[in-house]
Amino acid sequence: MSLTRINEFQAAPGKAEELFTFLQSLIPFISSSPGCNGCEVLRNCEQADTFVVIERWESKAAHQASIARFPKEDMQAAMALFGAAPRGNYYQVE
Repeated sequence: MSLTRINEFQAAPGKAEELFTFLQSLIPFISSSPGCNGCEVLRNCEQADTFVVIERWESKAAHQASIARFPKEDMQAAMALFGAAPRGNYYQVE
């Protein structure tokens, strides 16, 4: 069973370009993680400070293992770019 993870991000005021750059910088890490079948970053057409990251995974465990390997200091450094807590959910085709 494959899953799609959709993550939503809202930039802090004046930080949209920095957040977009940060999210794009995650693509090589995510895409090269075991079990990842693809990843992309999209910007909302109506609200340029809102983004989604769409990740396709072989399993929820593969996604969670990828998160566990991501450098915590890099994520902490990016926290100032978020205008709200990131949200995300898993989806599957039935």
